[in-house]
Amino acid sequence: MKKITTYQNKNVLVVGLGKSGINSAKLLCKLGSKVTVNDLKEAPQEVKDDLQGEGINVVTGGHPLSLLDDTDLIVKNPGIPYSNVLIAEAVKRGMTIITEPELAYEILDAQMIGVTGTNGKTTTTTLITLMLNHGRQKGEAYAAGNIGIPATIVAQKATKDDVMVTELSSFQLMGTTKLRPHIAVLTNIYEAHTDYHGTRANYIKAKMNITKNQTKDDYFVVNWDSEEWRNLSTQSDATIIPFSRKDNSESGAYEKDGWLYFREEKIMPASEIKIPGEHNVENALAAIAVVKTLGQVNENIVEVLKTFSGVKHRTQYVTTIKQRKFYNDSKATNMEATEKALAGFNNPVVLLAGGLDRGFTFERLIPYFKNLRGIIVFGETADLVARAAKQAGVQQIVKTENVKSAVPIAYDMSKENDVILLSPACASWDQYPTFEVRGDMFIEAVEDLKKELEM
Repeated sequence: MKKITTYQNKNVLVVGLGKSGINSAKLLCKLGSKVTVNDLKEAPQEVKDDLQGEGINVVTGGHPLSLLDDTDLIVKNPGIPYSNVLIAEAVKRGMTIITEPELAYEILDAQMIGVTGTNGKTTTTTLITLMLNHGRQKGEAYAAGNIGIPATIVAQKATKDDVMVTELSSFQLMGTTKLRPHIAVLTNIYEAHTDYHGTRANYIKAKMNITKNQTKDDYFVVNWDSEEWRNLSTQSDATIIPFSRKDNSESGAYEKDGWLYFREEKIMPASEIKIPGEHNVENALAAIAVVKTLGQVNENIVEVLKTFSGVKHRTQYVTTIKQRKFYNDSKATNMEATEKALAGFNNPVVLLAGGLDRGFTFERLIPYFKNLRGIIVFGETADLVARAAKQAGVQQIVKTENVKSAVPIAYDMSKENDVILLSPACASWDQYPTFEVRGDMFIEAVEDLKKELEM
């Protein structure tokens, strides 16, 4: 951890009492700041006692604008929109607002790899971390950031021999000014989070903050399978390393004739990647581009790709019940993710889908619904998803209350050798606080069903 004086004797307001907020507040105390934490919701007493015990002022139950009067800097929880009354007033006053990864970067002694994109961030971050640790002789690669591990925790323990592989959301990247990964990765960009960013252009601008401070001595790994993404690479001063599932470039990582390559060096057959789907071939190629740039050998890369069974909630294999395979893809919070999940299976699928209504219709999923045995819909978009399924000619369409009630219906609808897939194509916030909670409910329901059927 670097010893910095940037925040010494500064009055810092941390807005949001999530994991990133709590750890940011504690780090700022170590750096000599006078810290106040604020959250609209009331906090558990034990959390308040913990923070106050370290000399941190805690204000909950509202966002009083008076908190801004003596504040030098704001560290904002990424999920809090800039339309929030307190943040909007801070912007109006021209105050500096950052997010937790920016704070982590400033104290980081280790090399930093940053991963962003609409889909595939967590799987790519995990693959890179596993590949860099496989056969490693010195130091360690740590996964951090939007993957669920606050970057401020990792940054405090990581040394010069280590690497911090950081998943970065568009929300986090909006609050960065100095952050400069040695290697930045853009997995893809689709339509997402316009309710937060307002426009697609704003969303893309936030994503591209991952490379804005890079120089020619750094690397920008970019998905080369879209003209838009190729054009975005021209905004970067870093050395570009493309990856392509469609063999659009041989100057980086690519798939050709069923094999994965890096710069004409054959690595392994794509069919031997353990996690299913073309999107996971893309994730593997992005990871290969990163670790080969850092000198990793093929043997270690192949071992990881042959054995890694997936990240929880990302096309995660759960179990098999009477020759039906259950998969949890709760992280599919947009249509692109569900398209890729469905494209990864050849067997008939019973799909569980639906969730938060963001104003989209689902006709674009119709080509991917052709292989459905049936579909169970729930949430705010249940009728919209059902309408698209009907247009696709799906014979069995059932509307139900939630994920838990959908599982036994899906089993009854299925036949031997079918896949039962939770891939909602929507965010979870209409019924669940996070996609993780939604996925855990699915897993629990599957486990209950298995016990019931095996009694």
